[in-house]
Amino acid sequence: MMVIGLTGSIAMGKSEAAKILADYGLPVFDSDAEVHKLYDSQAGAILIRPFVPVATTHGRVERNLVTEAVLKDPALLSRLEKQVHAEIRTRRDAFIARSRAAGAKAVVLDIPLLFETGSERDVDKTIVVSSQPEIQRARALGRPGMTEERLALILSKQMLDAEKRARADAVTENNSTLADLKKSLLDILRAWGI
Repeated sequence: MMVIGLTGSIAMGKSEAAKILADYGLPVFDSDAEVHKLYDSQAGAILIRPFVPVATTHGRVERNLVTEAVLKDPALLSRLEKQVHAEIRTRRDAFIARSRAAGAKAVVLDIPLLFETGSERDVDKTIVVSSQPEIQRARALGRPGMTEERLALILSKQMLDAEKRARADAVTENNSTLADLKKSLLDILRAWGI
């Protein structure tokens, strides 16, 4: 079974690419969705409480309070990420095992920080979704709650797009239509025999 790592910086279209791959029939593990599930659980509150106690009321994690704490103390982010990434890695490994047992030909791991966390070592192939900087910026700032400060913080934690592209096994451009993105992704899969 081929394990494919899918990544791309904020607002490049990685989530759309993941949907296309899921529609193609590949099981997709969405790391961001797993983080949201974790934060919405008692287990997440217990994990985060030592770092941001005020953000863990009512048996869940208040993301906005975590963001505020990180903006005040940027060093907090790396401590939080270490804990959260370890839990998500455990969930991801279980997903891969279930998919392998079910006979999947390939799986996709949708991991925004694939290269930044060293997770490319855990996959067979990598796909980077990329777009032009002005398109990326417009998409990001069009998101609810996104500010210049928040975008700058996110981008500071992400590897430069040029470096991701250089490290990837395949790059798909997302500068035009979803149909073009789909064609590019399916061409990659066919080239890999999937």
